[in-house]
Amino acid sequence: MPGPKDLDPSSSPRALLGAELRHAREKAGLSQEELGLRVFVSGAFIGQLEAGTRRMQPEHARMLDEVLGTDDFFSRNCKAAAKSRYPEHFAEAVEAEAIATTIREYAPLLIPGLLQTAAYARAVNRAYAPTAPEEVIDEWVQGRMARTRLLDHPTKPALWVVLDEAALRRMTGGRAVMAEALRHVSELAHRNRVMVQVLPFSAGGHAAMKGDLKLMDFEDAPPLVYFEGVGAGRLEDDPATTARMRLTFELLTATALSPRESLALLETLAQDYAHEEHP
Repeated sequence: MPGPKDLDPSSSPRALLGAELRHAREKAGLSQEELGLRVFVSGAFIGQLEAGTRRMQPEHARMLDEVLGTDDFFSRNCKAAAKSRYPEHFAEAVEAEAIATTIREYAPLLIPGLLQTAAYARAVNRAYAPTAPEEVIDEWVQGRMARTRLLDHPTKPALWVVLDEAALRRMTGGRAVMAEALRHVSELAHRNRVMVQVLPFSAGGHAAMKGDLKLMDFEDAPPLVYFEGVGAGRLEDDPATTARMRLTFELLTATALSPRESLALLETLAQDYAHEEHP
């Protein structure tokens, strides 16, 4: 009997790869935990591969082919599933973000990508790479704007963002760019598409002073937390880590301004930028 066909990279290859993995595992009569033991990962990780929230690495694909008797199907197709327009350290987080049911994010230094305007995204990327060719910046901005289309859906994912006041007062791209960026966030909040709270300078020390964090929940997979630094990032699925970061986010929301107060501050700063006043 011929083996399964190669996946079509144009049709959500990672989701298809996950579906094929679930089919092959069930055909072999293995639970997620049993398969995980045979390929030296957790059962939860197998579940994440099947749900499409984690990327299948070549070494995992090779072992899965051996255990499940799928010839080299997963080895061949994990390459297609790994193709991305985003940097390697960020690609898996973007893919997980696209299927999350709930996203909670703390942004200490800049407006998060899902809430950015094109002009703000261009200013951020130009700051990251001051000598990059304009066509490279264009490609990066297009990728950033593609992510924002997640918010075209009226309710999914549920998005809750805590913005540090520093992100609002750091003038990125000029006053006009900042005015547009803050108005955009304000409009999303008015449409009840995103819950926004501002962590003011007056809050003093807080639970996430060491950096940003993004928590993602899924329908049929364990939660993930994403940490990002300059040119680096990592996803964590360790239950203790995700629980600790969930508590950190809850502490931030308790310290931040209320959504109503936050919206008022956003609109005041946007108006100040628009009128060329120092915010």
